[in-house]
Amino acid sequence: MAKTIAVSDEVYKKLKKARMPGESFSSAIKRSLETRPKLSQLVGDQILSPEDWAKTRQILNKAQRRTAGKLIGNG
Repeated sequence: MAKTIAVSDEVYKKLKKARMPGESFSSAIKRSLETRPKLSQLVGDQILSPEDWAKTRQILNKAQRRTAGKLIGNG
């Protein structure tokens, strides 16, 4: 069942920009709520806050450890 929600013009513009080609607004909202921030999502802002950089660094470090584990056969 569909619901109607109101968002500010600013939020609408950001959501419209964040949608993938052919993606519905519902799918874009769902995707943004279900995923961790990706570096590609942060790059568009031009400047990372200290908090965003810390999150990004954690994600990259985790990916690096998993990759290293698979390369040496522990993953």
